[in-house]
Amino acid sequence: MGHRTEAETALKRLGWVLGLTRAGLLAEQVTRAFWPLWSLIFIVIAALMMGAQDALPLEAVWVCGVVVVGAGLVALVHGARRVHIPSRADALARLDATLPGRPIQALMDEPAIGAQDMGSQALWRAHQSRMAERTMQARPVQPDLKVSRLDPFGMRYLAVLALAVALLFGSFAKVGSVTEMTPGNGAALASGPTWEGWIEPPSYTGLPALYLNDQTGASLELPEGSRILLRLYGEVGALTVAETVSGRVGDVPSAAESEQDFVIAQSGKLEIVGPGGRAWEIAIIEDNAPSVSISGLADVSARGEMSLPFKAEDDYGVAGGTALITLDLPSIERVYGLSATPEDRPAIEVELPLPISGDRAAFEEVLIEDFSKHPWAHLPVIVHLKAEDDAGLTGQATPAPLDLPARRFFDPLAAVVIEMRRDLLWSRDNAARVAQILRAVSHRPEEGVFQKETDYLRMRTILRRLEAHLGHGLSDEKRDELADALWDLAMELEDGDLGSALERLRRAQERLSEAMKNGASDAEIAELMQELREATEDYMRELARRNQEEGEGGEEQQLSENSMQMDQNDLQRMMDRIQELMEQGRMAEAQQALEELQQMMENMRVTQGEGQPSPGEQAMEGLADTLREQQGLSDEAFRELQEQFNPNAQSGQSQENQGYSGGDGRGQAHDGTGQGTGEGEEGTAEGQQPGRGSLEDRQQALRDELNRQMGQLPGQGSPEGDAAREALGRADEAMEGAEEALRGDDLAEAIDRQAEAMEALRDGMRNLGEAMAQQQQQQQGQQGTAENQGDAQDPLGRSAGNRGPAGTEEGLLQGEDVYRQARRLLDEIRRRAGETERPEVERNYLERLLERF
Repeated sequence: MGHRTEAETALKRLGWVLGLTRAGLLAEQVTRAFWPLWSLIFIVIAALMMGAQDALPLEAVWVCGVVVVGAGLVALVHGARRVHIPSRADALARLDATLPGRPIQALMDEPAIGAQDMGSQALWRAHQSRMAERTMQARPVQPDLKVSRLDPFGMRYLAVLALAVALLFGSFAKVGSVTEMTPGNGAALASGPTWEGWIEPPSYTGLPALYLNDQTGASLELPEGSRILLRLYGEVGALTVAETVSGRVGDVPSAAESEQDFVIAQSGKLEIVGPGGRAWEIAIIEDNAPSVSISGLADVSARGEMSLPFKAEDDYGVAGGTALITLDLPSIERVYGLSATPEDRPAIEVELPLPISGDRAAFEEVLIEDFSKHPWAHLPVIVHLKAEDDAGLTGQATPAPLDLPARRFFDPLAAVVIEMRRDLLWSRDNAARVAQILRAVSHRPEEGVFQKETDYLRMRTILRRLEAHLGHGLSDEKRDELADALWDLAMELEDGDLGSALERLRRAQERLSEAMKNGASDAEIAELMQELREATEDYMRELARRNQEEGEGGEEQQLSENSMQMDQNDLQRMMDRIQELMEQGRMAEAQQALEELQQMMENMRVTQGEGQPSPGEQAMEGLADTLREQQGLSDEAFRELQEQFNPNAQSGQSQENQGYSGGDGRGQAHDGTGQGTGEGEEGTAEGQQPGRGSLEDRQQALRDELNRQMGQLPGQGSPEGDAAREALGRADEAMEGAEEALRGDDLAEAIDRQAEAMEALRDGMRNLGEAMAQQQQQQQGQQGTAENQGDAQDPLGRSAGNRGPAGTEEGLLQGEDVYRQARRLLDEIRRRAGETERPEVERNYLERLLERF
């Protein structure tokens, strides 16, 4: 019996463990049986605390009460039937299941055989001893209170959430109001009158509503404009309201009204007079007007957008604001076109930007607007900032005088056109003066003043339209039309695409030089510097192409005494130096460095390795020729359009200015060669333009040539190559539209479609260049380990350069320059990738470069 005694002792030691486990089993059953009941109780309490019984009709409250009581009884009976008291055996089984080898069951077992065998008995006692030791590890089993299987929709969580909301925003005092709806509520009314009250701050403050019965203090601080609602129960006149906070005069309701509603307008006293009444001293929290101020200097971007930083504050939040810009007439230097009396023009009013998200109580923002087209651009103005809150209060900043920031024009002719446009908008009395100056500028212009004949023709057209209205005066509509035409002309003169890489490079150098002389902003300097870099790259490619054409046949390229050999890295270093000097404010040294760069570019020639041009280079040359020919056709179509309106005017033709492919004079052609022939095309007489039929045929022939080039375009399968084909497809469609318009005698439509074709051709050439650059990088990587690396050529047919034997550092950049230039290159790629105005294809290509390096 010794082993039985040991087993019983072990089981007795589990008394408290079994008790807790048994209690856990009971908790499980109660939770699973009665969760619907306590969920229902929570929802009912929450509804009563939130005052649902006061908002519903009496009949609805009674119906809800009956439903709730019935549902509660059903839940109670159903739960009671499912609950049974756990036995000791249930607790032993639950506890034994958590122990390894079920030792409790082993202690209660008896051996089935071997009762008379001493060896078997000894083995059994040893087994039970081990099981008794295992029971020492027993711990109370935690109850499983999860009821997710019984409540798949989470109704119990909704009940808990409703109770939490009621505890935060409701009141236990409201629960007692339900007793007034019982048949015996007359006794409650006989016991004395009662009252309730609520305080609702203005919604824009974001403050919660207050239950007046819960406010225990004798004084309250409330925002101005808070609404107070009082309800008096019981005999009429038993309770009255006395207050001095609303400031009401005139027709004031009776102080004994059962429901009273008023708004706090001033500090004062609120008192409920009668049994159970209370009184409060109310101090008003005044709503302060917002404040706004300019927080920095106004700046202008390269595109002409003004950036004006400001900050605003309000105690509850700024609802809106405006910037009012007025002309500072006394500060204007009244000379030239500004000497006339200005016409009345309304002040500029724009809305201030507000934060999209976050707190508007205190913030800093930047007002970004483009006033480049406004007549007050670059003139002294006064900026008035005003902020407003939800209460209608306004605050104003100290008026700030400044010159209205706008786009600057660095091309001298474009600057003249913009000034004339400003004078015309300043006062219509300047119309005669503007016409006189435009006629002087366009009369027998020297070579190079107008880069394209179409620009000259557009100016002369604007001049004739202006002079036609001088006799009977300019209307507002005609004045605005002329102003728009002058703006478009200035933009074309400033940013118009030039026919040759050299002219584009010279234009970029001149604009940068003018910007440094005129004190341009950092953003304008950065954009002009980027334009110079791109123009230099185009010029280098053009020189490389021409040198390769001249070197066909294996002849050595001889450099003259005044010529220089430079590579792209040398030019980049020089331009980096110029930009560095400008950033440091050393404009004189930067101007001198720019002049040295101009002189070097004039004398520079680029040597190329022998060999035939690659298919990519041939495609680029063909597309460039197509673009130039399309530009020439567009110029001729524009000239014919002008002659339709004025057949006797030889617009744009003089002895010093020759049009494309013929006409009078000896001016520069528009085909990018810079050479004029002085004779009409295809044997036409001097000054006579080709017929419209020839334009149609030439447009068709140019389109056929483009289709032939598209069939031989390299880079198929790559994203850049596919983008190039798509752009050239758009060009083909535009050329087809231009041809149809020419055949339909619609020259204006033809010119528009030709412009679309030229834009699509430029996109296609840019995408093709990216495709060839990508292919070049891939091929250079594959040729890196080849034995004939020194003789390898890139996809453009150019020599890979003197890079030394494979595995050596000969010819490579070494030292600190390598890392500095790599860092500059990465910074430049990141900057270009962040410019949203760039085409999406180009930005995707730059992002792929960043991912790779």
